[in-house]
Amino acid sequence: MNIKITADSTCDLSAGLVQRYNVGVMPLAVVLGEKIYRDGVDITPWDIFEYVSKNGVLPKSSAPSVEEYSEFFTSQLADCDAIVHFNISSKASSSHENAARAAQGKQFKGKVFVVDSHALSTGQGLLVLKACDLAREGRSPKDIAEITTKLRDKVNTSFVPDALDYLHKGGRCSLASLMGAKVLKLHPMIDMKDGSLYAKKKYMGGLDRCLKNYVAELAADYPHYDKMRCFITHSCCEADVVERVRAQVKELFQFDEILETTAGSVITTHCGKNTLGVLFIYE
Repeated sequence: MNIKITADSTCDLSAGLVQRYNVGVMPLAVVLGEKIYRDGVDITPWDIFEYVSKNGVLPKSSAPSVEEYSEFFTSQLADCDAIVHFNISSKASSSHENAARAAQGKQFKGKVFVVDSHALSTGQGLLVLKACDLAREGRSPKDIAEITTKLRDKVNTSFVPDALDYLHKGGRCSLASLMGAKVLKLHPMIDMKDGSLYAKKKYMGGLDRCLKNYVAELAADYPHYDKMRCFITHSCCEADVVERVRAQVKELFQFDEILETTAGSVITTHCGKNTLGVLFIYE
């Protein structure tokens, strides 16, 4: 059986990984003023930074409609027997609701399985690649959907932002917290639980120091993990910052593969520049 794995663009998989695993990607929309762009297609994170700097407000993002998902699933089924599709957390977007409604269309006859990742960025991406692994093992689409749904609460989806400006503009951080973070050089660790974001803890100092403490605490908190792969995902951090994190991950963990990706425009809209996360599946 030929099974196609697809996902919302918020999975933040690089073009190389999309090609390597033959993942179908459904772009979410990013609205800058009166213009609508497609995440990962005709807009970049740098466009987001420029827009926010010039206008002082965040762009808006929107989920594909039921009709758009129907069209997407139809096009993907042209060269496969069934689809397993992964959405950004249903608590962060209406994407999952719309995709699930589309999948119920009579024209698909049970060929489309939709999974709420309860994650975003490469937390979602980890489930997508796990689904690809399962498909290559010959698992059925139903099995893949069930296995990854059970696995989603074992995905570490966390990151550390360099500044809280974007979180403040998006209503996720108070003005008092924003000013306090600037004065005290505080960097929160943002984590996901049950599909929702929350501030798990705070680090004090420069970004390098905070990231070093963050990775060390991940290693201490998750001694047992899936060693197949992890992601270092960031919103346009400097190469030397990423390399220092990579070296520390390599020292403290034993992943077969450490994959680096840049967050897409939708995720960047909410976290801002120089945000970095180390994401993996734990046991």
